Amino acid sequence: MIRWILSLLIILLTWTSVTGTGLAQTQDNPPLTEEQLEEGQSIAKKAIAATENGNFAQAETYWTQLVETFPSNPAAWSNRGNARVSQNKLEAAIADFNQAIELAPEAADPYLNRGTALEAQGKYDEAIADYNRVLELNPDDAMAYNNRGNAKSGEGEWEQALTDYRKASEIAPNFAFARANAALVYYQIGKTGEAVKEMRNLVRKYPMFPDVRAALTAVLWNIGQQGEAESHWVAAVGMDNRYQDLDWVKNIRRWPPQMVAALDKFLNLK
Repeated sequence: MIRWILSLLIILLTWTSVTGTGLAQTQDNPPLTEEQLEEGQSIAKKAIAATENGNFAQAETYWTQLVETFPSNPAAWSNRGNARVSQNKLEAAIADFNQAIELAPEAADPYLNRGTALEAQGKYDEAIADYNRVLELNPDDAMAYNNRGNAKSGEGEWEQALTDYRKASEIAPNFAFARANAALVYYQIGKTGEAVKEMRNLVRKYPMFPDVRAALTAVLWNIGQQGEAESHWVAAVGMDNRYQDLDWVKNIRRWPPQMVAALDKFLNLK
């Protein structure tokens, strides 16, 4: 999971010191005009709107304009990296995150976002190192714990992953994805009862959460509760039909192997 640094866009309207996370007045960075700052704010709003609409290619174009105008702003670099991750342009994204980290080595978000890109490349050890760095900077970063759990899952370290998901949920009780990830791991390690209990709790609290609906479908089908399983499935695919694609579930969403196998049995009525 990436984290957009939209809150830092206010920096486009203010000057900070060279060591800060914004723009600096130096000989290499001459003062910008009020018109340039206003234009930057306008482009930033367009980038946010494109992101919210899922138009990541357009968002990348806007972030590129901001990078060119405000090359010392790490938020612009990191957000362009996020837009590139969303398009699976992983090497280009990592280059952007590297630049953001060079500009703001004490900012946590570029490390977290670079970790996401590295994780997508299967470079779990490198991703974990970035998540560890985030936790050094902010020990209560729930997303860093969740993402480190994802990387640990990628390595098959299920108990360690579960510990991280639980910690993320402890820090942020409403972090639904961390709780969902923990439920998936419960099933992976054979704790089916705990998996079902947590999934049902999540469905009650977040009825429009397709990931949990699809997961509950697979688990319930495999323990003989077909009627309830089918009702959850109708809801799941009505919200997100990607769960009909096992390859997507396995390689993009990255469910644990036992969960993928359970969904396979349901989809193919094995």
